[in-house]
Amino acid sequence: MSENDTNKFNVQNHLILEQPLLAVNLEQLRRTFKRSQIVIDHEQKTTNALLKEAAKNANTSDPSETLAALDGMISRMEKMKRRLQVLSDEEQSLHDKSAKRIRHLQELYRIPSLTDATYEAWSRKRLDILTGEFLLSEGLMETAAALAKSKDVEDFIDLDIFASCHKIADSIQRGQAADALQWIKDNRDALKKLVERDASSQPSTTPTVIPKISTLEYELRFQEYIELLRQIPERQNARVEALAHAQKYLYPHNAAHPSQTLTLGGLLAQSPKSPTKPYAEYFAPARWTYLSQLFIETHHQLYNLPTRPLLHVALSAGLSALKTPACHSPLNPASSATTDQHPKFAPSSAHNAYNPGTSLCPICSTELNALARSVPYAHHTKSYVENDPLMLPNGRVYGRERLLELERKHIRPTSNVDGTAGKGDIRDPMTNESFKWSELKRVFIT
Repeated sequence: MSENDTNKFNVQNHLILEQPLLAVNLEQLRRTFKRSQIVIDHEQKTTNALLKEAAKNANTSDPSETLAALDGMISRMEKMKRRLQVLSDEEQSLHDKSAKRIRHLQELYRIPSLTDATYEAWSRKRLDILTGEFLLSEGLMETAAALAKSKDVEDFIDLDIFASCHKIADSIQRGQAADALQWIKDNRDALKKLVERDASSQPSTTPTVIPKISTLEYELRFQEYIELLRQIPERQNARVEALAHAQKYLYPHNAAHPSQTLTLGGLLAQSPKSPTKPYAEYFAPARWTYLSQLFIETHHQLYNLPTRPLLHVALSAGLSALKTPACHSPLNPASSATTDQHPKFAPSSAHNAYNPGTSLCPICSTELNALARSVPYAHHTKSYVENDPLMLPNGRVYGRERLLELERKHIRPTSNVDGTAGKGDIRDPMTNESFKWSELKRVFIT
């Protein structure tokens, strides 16, 4: 692959990471345009109706009343102009953000080589953007805002979108569904299209049942039903209100949610403290955590945001190039799979090559070990392993010639210089442990 082809390939990889952020801007632009259309259509209909009414009564009513009606229409038009100006400014801001993100990618394409000094500066900025996006996805708004301001990447992260998302998610976590239901009401049309798209994309041998409402809305209404049932011991009308609530919000969607519809009746006969499954799970406080996570997933899906932070996606690509089957093997003392059995061999990020149990491998580090577990193994067409490898009892592998050279440097008279199994010993250069040549095992690359 030529250098130019390599650069284009790198641009394509970065475009994959940038695509969700660009998609967010497109979704915001679509929403802003739709809000503008709604304002214009509503005001146009209202103003035309008032204008016809004023023209009809112009000859019969008092001139002062006609002037007052015209002044009212002018006032409405000025109010509409101010609202449209705000939407126009918001739209222009989104256009500016999109243009900056596109120019950011164009800068990468203009870099002649990946060894150029400008590529390092570009990569650092890209890392700041990914870090900021990761902080936002974790709900660390103030930290993300401070990072974006200090690194001048405020136009590359969507602080307002994540802030509103986590605000509603936190309210759900506290046991309040009102904000989430209002958000659903404001985005009902977009959610309806999302539900129809998901239903049509699922393969099924039976006719597809397209839900009338999203899963998030149904689950929130179901939770409201549960909260009414929880009040039955204290309030006499709670049972009647719960049945009316189910009749209005839940039973019309029994075709799309048959199993939960059957659960509705069973919950009426259960106490909130009942240990019977699955009813105990519905009354458990942990259900609010589930609803909070479901809202975040629905919100991100609506805005075309990835469910995983883009920083994890970028790290996974690099970890896949390093991962081998030995990284998470139970026989590997540096793997987290054996941490419980061998605490002293727990993965460490200290990267001290002279202390036993530490690892220079990023995959075996504490920070990245769990993330690397789900990525595929690297595909290498060329082996970089030393010739005639031998494995020491501690699991480390070295080439025979390297071990012999180390023996010669240490000037050990008792060592077997020809390298065959004998009476000599060998010292591990990393851990400083000594072993007999007879304890070494040959390794064959497969």
